[in-house]
Amino acid sequence: MTQRTQIRIEGIVQGVGFRPFVYREALDCGIAGWVFNDSRGVLVEAEGTPLQLADFLDRLQHRLPPLASITSLQQSDIPVCGDSGFTIRHSEKQAEHTAQIAPDTYVCDDCLRELFDPEDPRHRYPFINCTNCGPRYSIVTGIPYDRPKTTMAAFPMCPSCQAEYDDPASRRFHAQPNACPQCGPQLQLLQADGTPHPSTTPLDTAITLLRQGQILAIKGLGGYHLAVDACNNDAVAELRRRKARDEKPFALMSRDLDQIRQYAQISKAEEHLLSSTERPIVLLVQRDAHAISPLVAPRNRYFGVMLPYTPLHYLLLEQHFSALVMTSGNLTDEPIAYQDRDACERLNGIADDYLTHNREIYTRTDDSIVRIMAGQPMLLRRSRGYVPRGIALPTSQRNVLAVGAELKNTFCMTRQDRAFLSHHVGDLKNLDVYSSFEQGITHLQKILEWQPQVIAHDLHPDYLSSQYALEQESLPTVAVQHHHAHLASCMAEHGETEPCLGMIFDGIGYGVDGHIWGGEFLLGDLMQFQRLGHFAYLPMPGGDAATRQPYRMAISLLTQVYGEELPDIPLLAEIPSHEFKLLRQMIDKGINSPLTSSCGRLFDAVAALTGLRSQVNYEGQAALELEMAIAPNLDFVLYPYTLQQDEEMLVFDPKLLISALVDEIQHGVPVGRISGRFHITLAAMIADVCHRLREQTGIDRVVLSGGVFQNRFLTEHACQKLQADDFKVLTHALVPPNDGGLALGQAVIAGQAVIAGQAR
Repeated sequence: MTQRTQIRIEGIVQGVGFRPFVYREALDCGIAGWVFNDSRGVLVEAEGTPLQLADFLDRLQHRLPPLASITSLQQSDIPVCGDSGFTIRHSEKQAEHTAQIAPDTYVCDDCLRELFDPEDPRHRYPFINCTNCGPRYSIVTGIPYDRPKTTMAAFPMCPSCQAEYDDPASRRFHAQPNACPQCGPQLQLLQADGTPHPSTTPLDTAITLLRQGQILAIKGLGGYHLAVDACNNDAVAELRRRKARDEKPFALMSRDLDQIRQYAQISKAEEHLLSSTERPIVLLVQRDAHAISPLVAPRNRYFGVMLPYTPLHYLLLEQHFSALVMTSGNLTDEPIAYQDRDACERLNGIADDYLTHNREIYTRTDDSIVRIMAGQPMLLRRSRGYVPRGIALPTSQRNVLAVGAELKNTFCMTRQDRAFLSHHVGDLKNLDVYSSFEQGITHLQKILEWQPQVIAHDLHPDYLSSQYALEQESLPTVAVQHHHAHLASCMAEHGETEPCLGMIFDGIGYGVDGHIWGGEFLLGDLMQFQRLGHFAYLPMPGGDAATRQPYRMAISLLTQVYGEELPDIPLLAEIPSHEFKLLRQMIDKGINSPLTSSCGRLFDAVAALTGLRSQVNYEGQAALELEMAIAPNLDFVLYPYTLQQDEEMLVFDPKLLISALVDEIQHGVPVGRISGRFHITLAAMIADVCHRLREQTGIDRVVLSGGVFQNRFLTEHACQKLQADDFKVLTHALVPPNDGGLALGQAVIAGQAVIAGQAR
């Protein structure tokens, strides 16, 4: 008995070889009918026996092309038409566009085989790609996603490439970036002043220059990298000097897993991440002995490592280097350079030469960063390879634009039951980053064919993202408290809608009481929250200066614990007497010393007290080095601490902890043991707080969110203790726990506010 069904498929199903995949599976199953793209995704009409149709539907869902993902598949029976075969029809344009653009991705195994095959027409061609791999989001200029709406429009296909593009049986059927050496982009080597290098072999000359210790700017998928030989200590040191990046770790790239194993340990989970289509930077524990320069990741037990993801990377690394430093092409705190002229101007004085090409990058996208936490991947920066892939929301909602926070900014757009979190934008205080933020919003709106109905922003009125939102006077706005957004972000990615306890620990966030929050015990859902407790307030002498100079927080903490008679420890001897006196006056009189409950600032204070870090060169450095200092393979005894009920608040008071910690400093206890005890005490405190709050509220779901939970030791030990006490623990996986994931939380909270009529 013949039947006919209509199948509506939505998700990332355009520009990824989905129609030829459907075509091949239909022929293999004996199905008649057709398939075409429209503004929503892919529409299929399939005719055959019930057994054939069941087999066909199963294949559509379980044999997807590598870059495809299905978010919705709906089918309905329709009258039989009597088609005699299966065809691919021309695309149709509809009023509403909901089809999704694929992220940029790595070069696939089939293309790699061709790249290194001397008999193949694309042998050693640095821009080889097919429907299963290559640039996507970074080259899209508009929709629909066809070649004229990409930066490949400048390269008309030769007859051979056009024939592949038109052939449903070809791996390059409708591969929009399709090209070959005769018709596609070409490499070029430029000298430091931007003029052409005299070499006629750009790739070979670039490799020679890298081996000689030169610094090269290399154009990738989403922007320029600055590259040096990672085993050349002098070259790494010079890169740090020129880039004005004193100590923040550099990322590494090696050609394969065997090369990486020479200098880093790789678990099965990390191996899977490294080899995934997204090709993120993965944080790996360093081996004890290796040839990588110690200046790549000073005072750090981890390397950030990635595998090659473009054909050019593979050609550079083919036989020549154990690893290349591949750090973002910028000066510290600036956005990554991605336009050729801008790169030559901004990287002048940093790069000795430029290995570039004439395929334009339309949207800059930094590399993504992931680490394994409690056995699961945790994104620390979500960008290339992941964006603009949608994130499923717990419920459908209106079109919300959420503009994120000030640091590690991302923005988010919601449509129905999907959220589209942007690429990593950066720190908005930089003018170029803010311009990139505005351009990114405009571009993502364009390719989603989307308009906001409400704007969500952080409660802090001075954030540039908040000011941007409030300037859009034609739209209602929703101000979202920073830590509530962290809580909602983690809940949303887990599809959780019921109230949760939230342990939200970060650096700074504006609180509803006007103080700076950052060590918060919350109870909340996707609409509202209640503050049940927090870390004891501490003055931040100098405000933002205290985040750059952790010794300020150490003095504040010591003053609170000891009063006028501070203990004799090395840190205090290092501070000039006039500065020490000034800081004490600021603290005592409350002059430019806002109060904070920040867990991040407590980490800073302890790092300074132990002599690890009194000033920082990048955000989170003190806390990171405190984690790195933990002595391995030791059982740590808890420090004493106090949890006290202060009116309706449960307050964590670290006075006893700090007093015991300072006593150990005075007795010469190693920093590794002190750091371990501090971390394990915080993990125990988290479990203690949650146990007390469960007795008070009856809720056993706990969210761990905020930048502090990038700390693997703390997060894993807190999870273990909570799970042992029968808590359901939610941690981040799809979006970062830091402010890079904040916009998702803002968006879902604002969506609920619209439903409740609370948007203004």
